[in-house]
Amino acid sequence: MSWVSVLPPLIAIAVVLWKKEVISALFVALMASELLLVIQDKTSLLLTFVYTIERVVEVAASPGNARILLFSLAIGAILSFIRDSGGVSATVSKLISSGTASTPRRAGGLTMFTGVAVFVESNLSVLTSGILARGLFDRFKMSRARLAFIIDSTSAPICILILLNGWGAFILGLLSNYDLAESGASILWGSTVFNFYAILVLLLVAMTVVTGKVFGPMKQSEKNLLSNDANVETGPKPTKARFMLIPLATLVFGMVGFMFWTGNGVLAEGSGSKSVLYATVLSIFTCFILSVLHRKYSTREFVGVAFKGIGELVPLVTIVLFSLCLGASLKELGTGEYVANMVGSHLPVFAIAPVLFLTGAIISFTTGTSWGTFAILIPIAVPLIHTTGLPPSFLVAAVLGGGVFGDHCSPISDTTAVSALASGCDLLEHVKTQLPYALTAGAGTLILYGLVGALM
Repeated sequence: MSWVSVLPPLIAIAVVLWKKEVISALFVALMASELLLVIQDKTSLLLTFVYTIERVVEVAASPGNARILLFSLAIGAILSFIRDSGGVSATVSKLISSGTASTPRRAGGLTMFTGVAVFVESNLSVLTSGILARGLFDRFKMSRARLAFIIDSTSAPICILILLNGWGAFILGLLSNYDLAESGASILWGSTVFNFYAILVLLLVAMTVVTGKVFGPMKQSEKNLLSNDANVETGPKPTKARFMLIPLATLVFGMVGFMFWTGNGVLAEGSGSKSVLYATVLSIFTCFILSVLHRKYSTREFVGVAFKGIGELVPLVTIVLFSLCLGASLKELGTGEYVANMVGSHLPVFAIAPVLFLTGAIISFTTGTSWGTFAILIPIAVPLIHTTGLPPSFLVAAVLGGGVFGDHCSPISDTTAVSALASGCDLLEHVKTQLPYALTAGAGTLILYGLVGALM
């Protein structure tokens, strides 16, 4: 349909910038895409709404997509249990009492370790490491801005590298809409070595922790040593570390085991959607067994905790569903193919990955959403694999890195706001002090993508 096929993703971007809300933007873009399909098929325009609803039903009825949606809901039950049971607090308290955080460097290292260890969900990561590290940073005269930077930079970046979480499941769902030479799981795991932005950000955090040196506006924050006494809840009283460690271990090792099983002994050939769902259900069952054995919750109370966590993730799952629907509709419309041909004919091959990263960075920064950015750009990036011959993992990594940039430092990102809240740092101060680090990593990423692309 030529240039008009690009309108739906442009509409999605425009509505998000206007309303600062992703769900309505995705739904409007989906209706626009279905309207163009109706015009293309020369059927009644009045059927657009009906076809939009049927697209949602069709996508949700797909076994692979249904597994992704069920997992995205079920993971909320695990998060709610390990948080409300006091398992998260107990785990970190045990590390502190053992003398692990006896120096500023160790305190920073413990904070970074906690953020990395709680990789299942980005907001849980920053809440856990931030709330429990505030006292340590005050004790060693380190600014709250530094704490906010460390916990924010070990949430989304680590989630996009480890991928044994909802991030990985969501991206697998987007990739499943396309017929590629490699499996979605293989492409996803391969993207980690090319995700230069996430890697560079984590290296900057490690450098800050080891050397104790900061740069940019954060230097002034360190000099001021202002203590923000924001009213932050400290969370449940610590109980047993096993309430967190055992469910997480079950989730991680269960997913790896099911990947081997569904792939007949080959990890990269395993079914990501099946494995993550099976591992999540097994982890929920483990949580229930722990509750019964330690008399933490009755059966009725456990069900209440589980559904509370599930309810918290309903908006997120709605984004996942509409993103999958928009991707399926744009695929039928041919948006990706048109953009691929246009970009492929106007850009040198070495510039494609940098342009994808920069586009993703701009969208995610101005909208505050990484997942919405993935949903918009992956349908555009995947067809470039066929027209340019570049490795799938390389181009997918450029999109993922661009999406993480905005989630990491955008002032309207929920992770940025939660990081400021958890650390007791003013939101604008957090954005101002962290942005130079993000821009440094972003500039390095653009250079690396250009160099690597030129060598391929």
